[in-house]
Parts: sequence; structure tokens; C-alpha cells
Amino acid sequence: MSEESKINLLNFDYEALEKFVESLGEKKFRAKQIMKWIYQFGVTDFAEMTNIKRDLQVKLSEIAYIKAPEIKVQNNSADGTIKWALDAGDGQLIETVYIPDGDRATLCVSTQVGCAVNCAFCATGAQGYNRNLKTSEIIGQVWRATSCIGFTPNPKLRAIDNVVLMGMGEPLFNLDNVVPAMKIMLDDLGFGLSKRRVTISTAGVVPNIDKLGDMIDVALAISLHAPNDELRTKLVPLNERYNIKSILDAVARYVSKSNANSGRVTIEYVLLAGVNDSPKQAKELAKTLANTPCKINLIPFNPHQDSSFKKPSIEAVNKFYQVLIDHGFTVVTRKTRGDDIKAACGQLVGEVKNKMKKIARFTSNEVLE
Repeated sequence: MSEESKINLLNFDYEALEKFVESLGEKKFRAKQIMKWIYQFGVTDFAEMTNIKRDLQVKLSEIAYIKAPEIKVQNNSADGTIKWALDAGDGQLIETVYIPDGDRATLCVSTQVGCAVNCAFCATGAQGYNRNLKTSEIIGQVWRATSCIGFTPNPKLRAIDNVVLMGMGEPLFNLDNVVPAMKIMLDDLGFGLSKRRVTISTAGVVPNIDKLGDMIDVALAISLHAPNDELRTKLVPLNERYNIKSILDAVARYVSKSNANSGRVTIEYVLLAGVNDSPKQAKELAKTLANTPCKINLIPFNPHQDSSFKKPSIEAVNKFYQVLIDHGFTVVTRKTRGDDIKAACGQLVGEVKNKMKKIARFTSNEVLE
């Protein structure tokens, strides 16, 4: 049987894998064994799964396989960040970024080939959009990164202890594949991550924020980037469909039934020189978020060739930060990592072919009212 007609077991979370082994006439506990081999020991050859009986090994090899996207290019930053370009088939590449920080390490994972949201300042959106990634291609990024760093069944020694779905794509446009992948990240038989250590970032797909809350409990981050709807619609065209109030209302509903968020959401705000980085706009942002328990993550813009936006001055960043602090917010200014290999926030591009229509965008050359 060709690989194309076989089943990639990376597409199954534990519940789906249980159903699969039962369909083969096997007991449920076989799913537990297979999960451990794949995600704790990095084994992809059924013949090496020594506690699985030989006839089942043969049966599995005939109808199934275990395969993560292959690495095509690896770039290493001077600060320890690693960016991988992974093969998504048909000549298309997705990008995954590993960011070590002391005794912790974060992996930034993509969920689509490209992105249709088309935020004005983002290199990914400029590349266009082709398709959603499969569950195997999402969790496969975590598997592949772990295979480079080192597998271990000991959760205290695992190479990756924080995953953010903030790479290429809008995760909430791909819930059917994203949620099973996150379940594997959280599962003790999978990567065993804390739900507070798996973060899904969205530009604000309101109906799917509500759906997400009924499907899984993970940390939520909102890519806001503006203090008002007029500016946000120019920077994030999706705002024309789901405005700031509707997003913050959805956030309140999500957080009310979540344990992962500790009662508050993360607000991501890319600072663009002369566009959204003034003290006046900081005060307006404070007013906009007054009733939203949150931590604000300020991200100085990371320049790329497809954008005319500029990075704000250190003085502008500090003034914006101080205004928010003075209004009682918890604020973090994100340290730029991996910009020498174009692995920083907003710089991921991959290789996107056969692009579909994108949402309209705005550039910094246009007049801002």
C-alpha cells in the first residue's frame, strides 16, 4: 500500500487513536503505548515499538505511518533562536521557530500555509494564503523540533515547555486541525504541556473564540495593534467584520470559563513608528481595555522587505509602556529574538504557492486620519 493511501497517526489525538486501534480489533491500551512511543521517545518505526505484539506491528505498518514535515532549511541565530523551513508539500514551505530563554524554551508554530488575514505590517500576510495545515503538520512541527533538540519521557527534562500558535496563519480559521494538535500538546501521553503553556493567538475571529472555549482550555492572546476601530481596520482588515468591542466581549466569555488564562487575556500590540505608538494612543488603549483583565505585550515592529512601516524609537516604546503602567496594567515589552534570521514576530514567510484571495490591506504610505 502506498504512503498516500495509508493513515498518518500524527493526525490522531488520543481519543481518535483509541477509536482507530479499536477498529482494528485491539484493546484501547494499545493507543496509550503508541502515543508514548511517538511523542515521548520519537519512534516512527512500528517494528521498534517493543511492547506491541508482532502481528499488530505488521498490521500497523501495512495501513498506517508516522511522519512529520521534513526540514528543508535550518537557520541559527546568534541569540540561540532556530528557524526551520518545513516541507508542506507541492513546493510549499512553512516556518517554525524555536526560542530558548534560560532554562525555558518556546516553540512558535504555524497553522496555515500563508495567511488570508493580511495584517498591514505582517510579512506572512504579504505572502498570501494557500490552505489550512493538517493536524499532523501542526503537531508535526512540535515533533520535528523536539527530534532536533532531543526526546525524553521525563516531562521535567523536555526540550520544549511552551508552545505558541503565532506562526504563519490564523489558528481560529483552522479549528478542526488546531484543536486536536493542541490536545496532543497537553496530553500526558503526548508532550505533557501545561494548558497555561499552550497559547493560541488570534486576530479576533469572534464566533470561533466562542467555539474554542467549548472545545479546549488553553491560554488566549489577541492581536489588537490599535486602540480604536478606525485605525485597527486599516491595520487588521478583519476588524471590519469583528470590531474591538465584539472581540473583547468574546474574550470575556472565553476567560469566564477558562482556567488556563488565570482570569485575564494577553493583548498583543505591535508598535509601528508614527502610526500607533504615541502617548495619546496609549491613553486611548488604556481606556479601551479598562474593563478587560489583561496583560499587554508590546512588540516593537520588526522590519521586513514587504513593508514600509518603521520600528519605533526606544523613547517612544518607553513612553507608551509608562502610560499603560500608570493606568495599572501589567505590561511586557517583548525582546526581539531571531531578527538576524528573519524569525522575529511578523517576519515569517515560508513559501506559499497558488495563493487565494486575501483581505484588503493598508500601508504606512497611506494617509492616517
